[in-house]
Amino acid sequence: MITTTQTQSSNLKAEYQFGYIWLISIVAALGGLLFGYDWVVIGGAKPFFESYFQITNAAQSGWVNSCALIGCLVGALIAGGLSDKFGRKRLLILSAFLFAITSLGNALAPNFTIFVAWRMLGGVAIGLASNLSPMYIAEIAPAQMRGKLVSINQLTVVIGILLAQIINWALGRHLPALASDEYIRNSWYGQTCWRWMFGLTAIPSLLFFFGMFAVPESPRWLAKNGKSEQARGILENVGGREYSQAALTDIQATLVNEVEKVNFGDLLEPKLLKILLLGVGLAVFQQWCGINVIFNYAQEIFRSAGYDISDVLKNIAWTGSVNMAFTFVALGVVDRSGRRPLMLFGAAGLAIIYTAMAWGYHAHVQGLPMLLLVLAAIGCYAMSLAPVTWVVISEIFPNRIRGAAMAVAVAALWAGCFTLTDTFPRLNAALGAAGTFALYAIICVIGFIFILLKLPETKNKTLEQIERELVD
Repeated sequence: MITTTQTQSSNLKAEYQFGYIWLISIVAALGGLLFGYDWVVIGGAKPFFESYFQITNAAQSGWVNSCALIGCLVGALIAGGLSDKFGRKRLLILSAFLFAITSLGNALAPNFTIFVAWRMLGGVAIGLASNLSPMYIAEIAPAQMRGKLVSINQLTVVIGILLAQIINWALGRHLPALASDEYIRNSWYGQTCWRWMFGLTAIPSLLFFFGMFAVPESPRWLAKNGKSEQARGILENVGGREYSQAALTDIQATLVNEVEKVNFGDLLEPKLLKILLLGVGLAVFQQWCGINVIFNYAQEIFRSAGYDISDVLKNIAWTGSVNMAFTFVALGVVDRSGRRPLMLFGAAGLAIIYTAMAWGYHAHVQGLPMLLLVLAAIGCYAMSLAPVTWVVISEIFPNRIRGAAMAVAVAALWAGCFTLTDTFPRLNAALGAAGTFALYAIICVIGFIFILLKLPETKNKTLEQIERELVD
């Protein structure tokens, strides 16, 4: 499909080939699907592999849930330098390969130590994909479609989450409600079920691996590395000859007198540091807002609300369905309503919902009311902070430092996620569910103030326009 259009923001006359644009964006976004599946599958598998490995205390439970985040942090940090040197495409292929081998490694792990090691290596794949998939899409997408296309990556994340939750529920739904740890450990559930939950990740991993060979390299990376003719050809496939020439000229104007190799120290230049701190602040807030504890510790959260293990797995599948439905809402509004209003809505909405959840746990409310509050929190997050944070951090950094700056921001995101995930069992033990969610509500209020004061609007602007406005 080819459509001729001209945008007010960029003044680039274009004949967009939407089929081509969507195809390469969806292939790149398969990294998000694997990120989502691999990240959440542990929540449903948790009661089974913990019984198999005889994990009995909060510290071990927190470590096995958060160890992958060490790998995520490593993957995010190396993604910047390696993608600036070798390109976005090659690193995405590497992440697909790592997803495939680590899923099989976890499925076949004979002991706890090897299981943790594979989880950490799988985290490297998540760190690479979470950094590079949205950045790649942002660098190839037309300005007026960029929010929607980068949000496709978040949609595939939630599809991966829902897929993991449905598979977990389907494999574990016949477990007796009052099954003891000894029964689970010696049954098919403790011996084999959780291995299938992890091993099935290999199938979409191979689709992602082979699909990435068919997509082009990022034109902005090519232009930065002196391959202007290749960049021009890819941009022409995206929007036609006139668009290609104008877009390439705009990209090259931001790279004048710049070197190919960027040191992380360059990010400390005053003008760039201001943008970096904005990206880091948004990335950390997306995690510290607390939503990921619902995905990673759904068992504890729903059991605190009075549900048995069979109902917990069914409720987890409900959370994935709501997550996907509201991500579609985000796709429809992110390029119309803008980034800033959605981010403010998400922070305020979660603060209110968490306050209600804290009161509910304090008052010993159980059953449907607590389930509805959990689903409301996930819906609010899915249409705001979840996709829009990735959109913003993929577009606010200047062309020459985008790889390095994204690496720092995404590493900060995973560091924030690690502290959130690792501390939840201890916070829950010390403060109870009521106190823990009250703390998350306070963090969301702080996040709202930060967004209100610091976040500019970026919708319908080219990456080069955003760079000029934020840096100059």
